[in-house]
Amino acid sequence: MQTVSETVGGLMSLENIRSPGSLGSIGPRHDDRSDQDHVRLRRLRATRRVVPSGPAPRVATSSSKRLMDILISATALVVLGPLLLLIALAIRLETRGPAIFRQRRGGLCGRPFIIYKFRTMSAADDGDDVQHATRQDGRVTSLGAFLRRSSLDELPQLINVLKGDMSLVGPRPHALAHDDYYSQRVPSYADRLQARPGITGLAQVSGYRGGIDRLETMARRVSHDLDYIRNWSFLLDWKILVMTVVRTPFDGQAY
Repeated sequence: MQTVSETVGGLMSLENIRSPGSLGSIGPRHDDRSDQDHVRLRRLRATRRVVPSGPAPRVATSSSKRLMDILISATALVVLGPLLLLIALAIRLETRGPAIFRQRRGGLCGRPFIIYKFRTMSAADDGDDVQHATRQDGRVTSLGAFLRRSSLDELPQLINVLKGDMSLVGPRPHALAHDDYYSQRVPSYADRLQARPGITGLAQVSGYRGGIDRLETMARRVSHDLDYIRNWSFLLDWKILVMTVVRTPFDGQAY
């Protein structure tokens, strides 16, 4: 059986396998795409970051939560290691570019970190202009559509959990451009950064996942994130994990 380090090392080594075609640009720039049906967001160029106020809540300081994160993520990486490697190889064979998508996200207390996901698009956005995925998004590959519907694209975030950047359960992390945008438009948005971001969360199992087409949708998601932070318990985390396994795969809101 593979160890955790062998699984992680295998995933990263696939980045060096040559896929069909050259490994140049992996998709159109934003300038080449239409603005229609997209939510276009610009990250502020100021050096500040979005930071929550107030003392750290229990969800951010609990040693039992962190221990659960370490044990489950390490075990899952070992057990799911062969599957992760097969998915990574399939991505490399289907389209040009890396198997692992990396993007800066806002973490605990607004500290940026690099999130890992299986690449599902022909374009990799991480900068001043980041678009939400939309239904029938032309950037999504054939394999990527399956990975997104099944939520298998999120599995590399087990590495983020093991590193301490994320938790198994918590508010979903957003791109830095989105954090800047919504923190100016949604009240208490920054307070969702009082917890480590999660692979899954209360908002996601409550039906608030998928694209954001208006501010009200983000406001409802933030409301659930804050409810989770205020009411966190070890039992609540387990409840959300079970609901994720039951409800998340092939959820109609995932695209």
